[in-house]
Amino acid sequence: MPVGRLRDKVCVITGGTSGIGQAITRVFAAEGAAIAVLSLDEDEVATARAELERAGAPHIAVAGDVADAAAWSALADRVVDRFGRIDVLVNNAGYGLAGTVLDTDPQAWEALFGTNVTGVYLGCRAVLPVMIKAGRGSIVNIASVAGEIGMAERAAYCATKAAVVGLTRAMAVDHAVQGIRVNAVSPGTTDSPYFSKIAPGDAASEEFRRSLADRQLLGRLGRPEEIAAAALFLASDESSFATGSVVTVDGGMSVR
Repeated sequence: MPVGRLRDKVCVITGGTSGIGQAITRVFAAEGAAIAVLSLDEDEVATARAELERAGAPHIAVAGDVADAAAWSALADRVVDRFGRIDVLVNNAGYGLAGTVLDTDPQAWEALFGTNVTGVYLGCRAVLPVMIKAGRGSIVNIASVAGEIGMAERAAYCATKAAVVGLTRAMAVDHAVQGIRVNAVSPGTTDSPYFSKIAPGDAASEEFRRSLADRQLLGRLGRPEEIAAAALFLASDESSFATGSVVTVDGGMSVR
């Protein structure tokens, strides 16, 4: 049951309309947060807006690209105008890309880095001045176990998530003196609508999902709510002594 761990906190969540991001949005709202969602899909943003309205959560939900500095500037200004501060940033927006270095063309590489890495950089750059002025804040970056281990035919994705881990730790060092904590969650393979898009076909989809589940020692996919619980811990004051940490929630994938 929610206990109000984010009561009176203003939380910005990217990619907060689907999969892990949607679970984070729901959990944070249930824990008493005011929510600002930035996501690319306009229809999903409209759905999130309606859900937050029904939940009675103070909110802003806008469509925009995390790789666009202007979108970030506009969102930060709007959040501060509405709520007066930003307490938490969750950089969740991201996607995967299959292929080796040889299979990945430069345009696809740059686009992936634009969302998965530059989007995190721009989000932090937009909200840090607000947090520094307040003398406090928690940034939670959603990385991946792929940033900690090598994975076949995921060269670009592994590189982006390793970059997120490195950025998290560097920012923790830079901004601790200003009262800002910066941590990351590294999920393993987590059930998401994304897998329905990349499954090889209806006939093979169950076999495909089984192959994904078998990556984990626990023999199943993670649930978005399980990743959201880790993000909640890092966002809340319960993790007040944690910065520069990477919380791996991967069902044992990284220790196979």
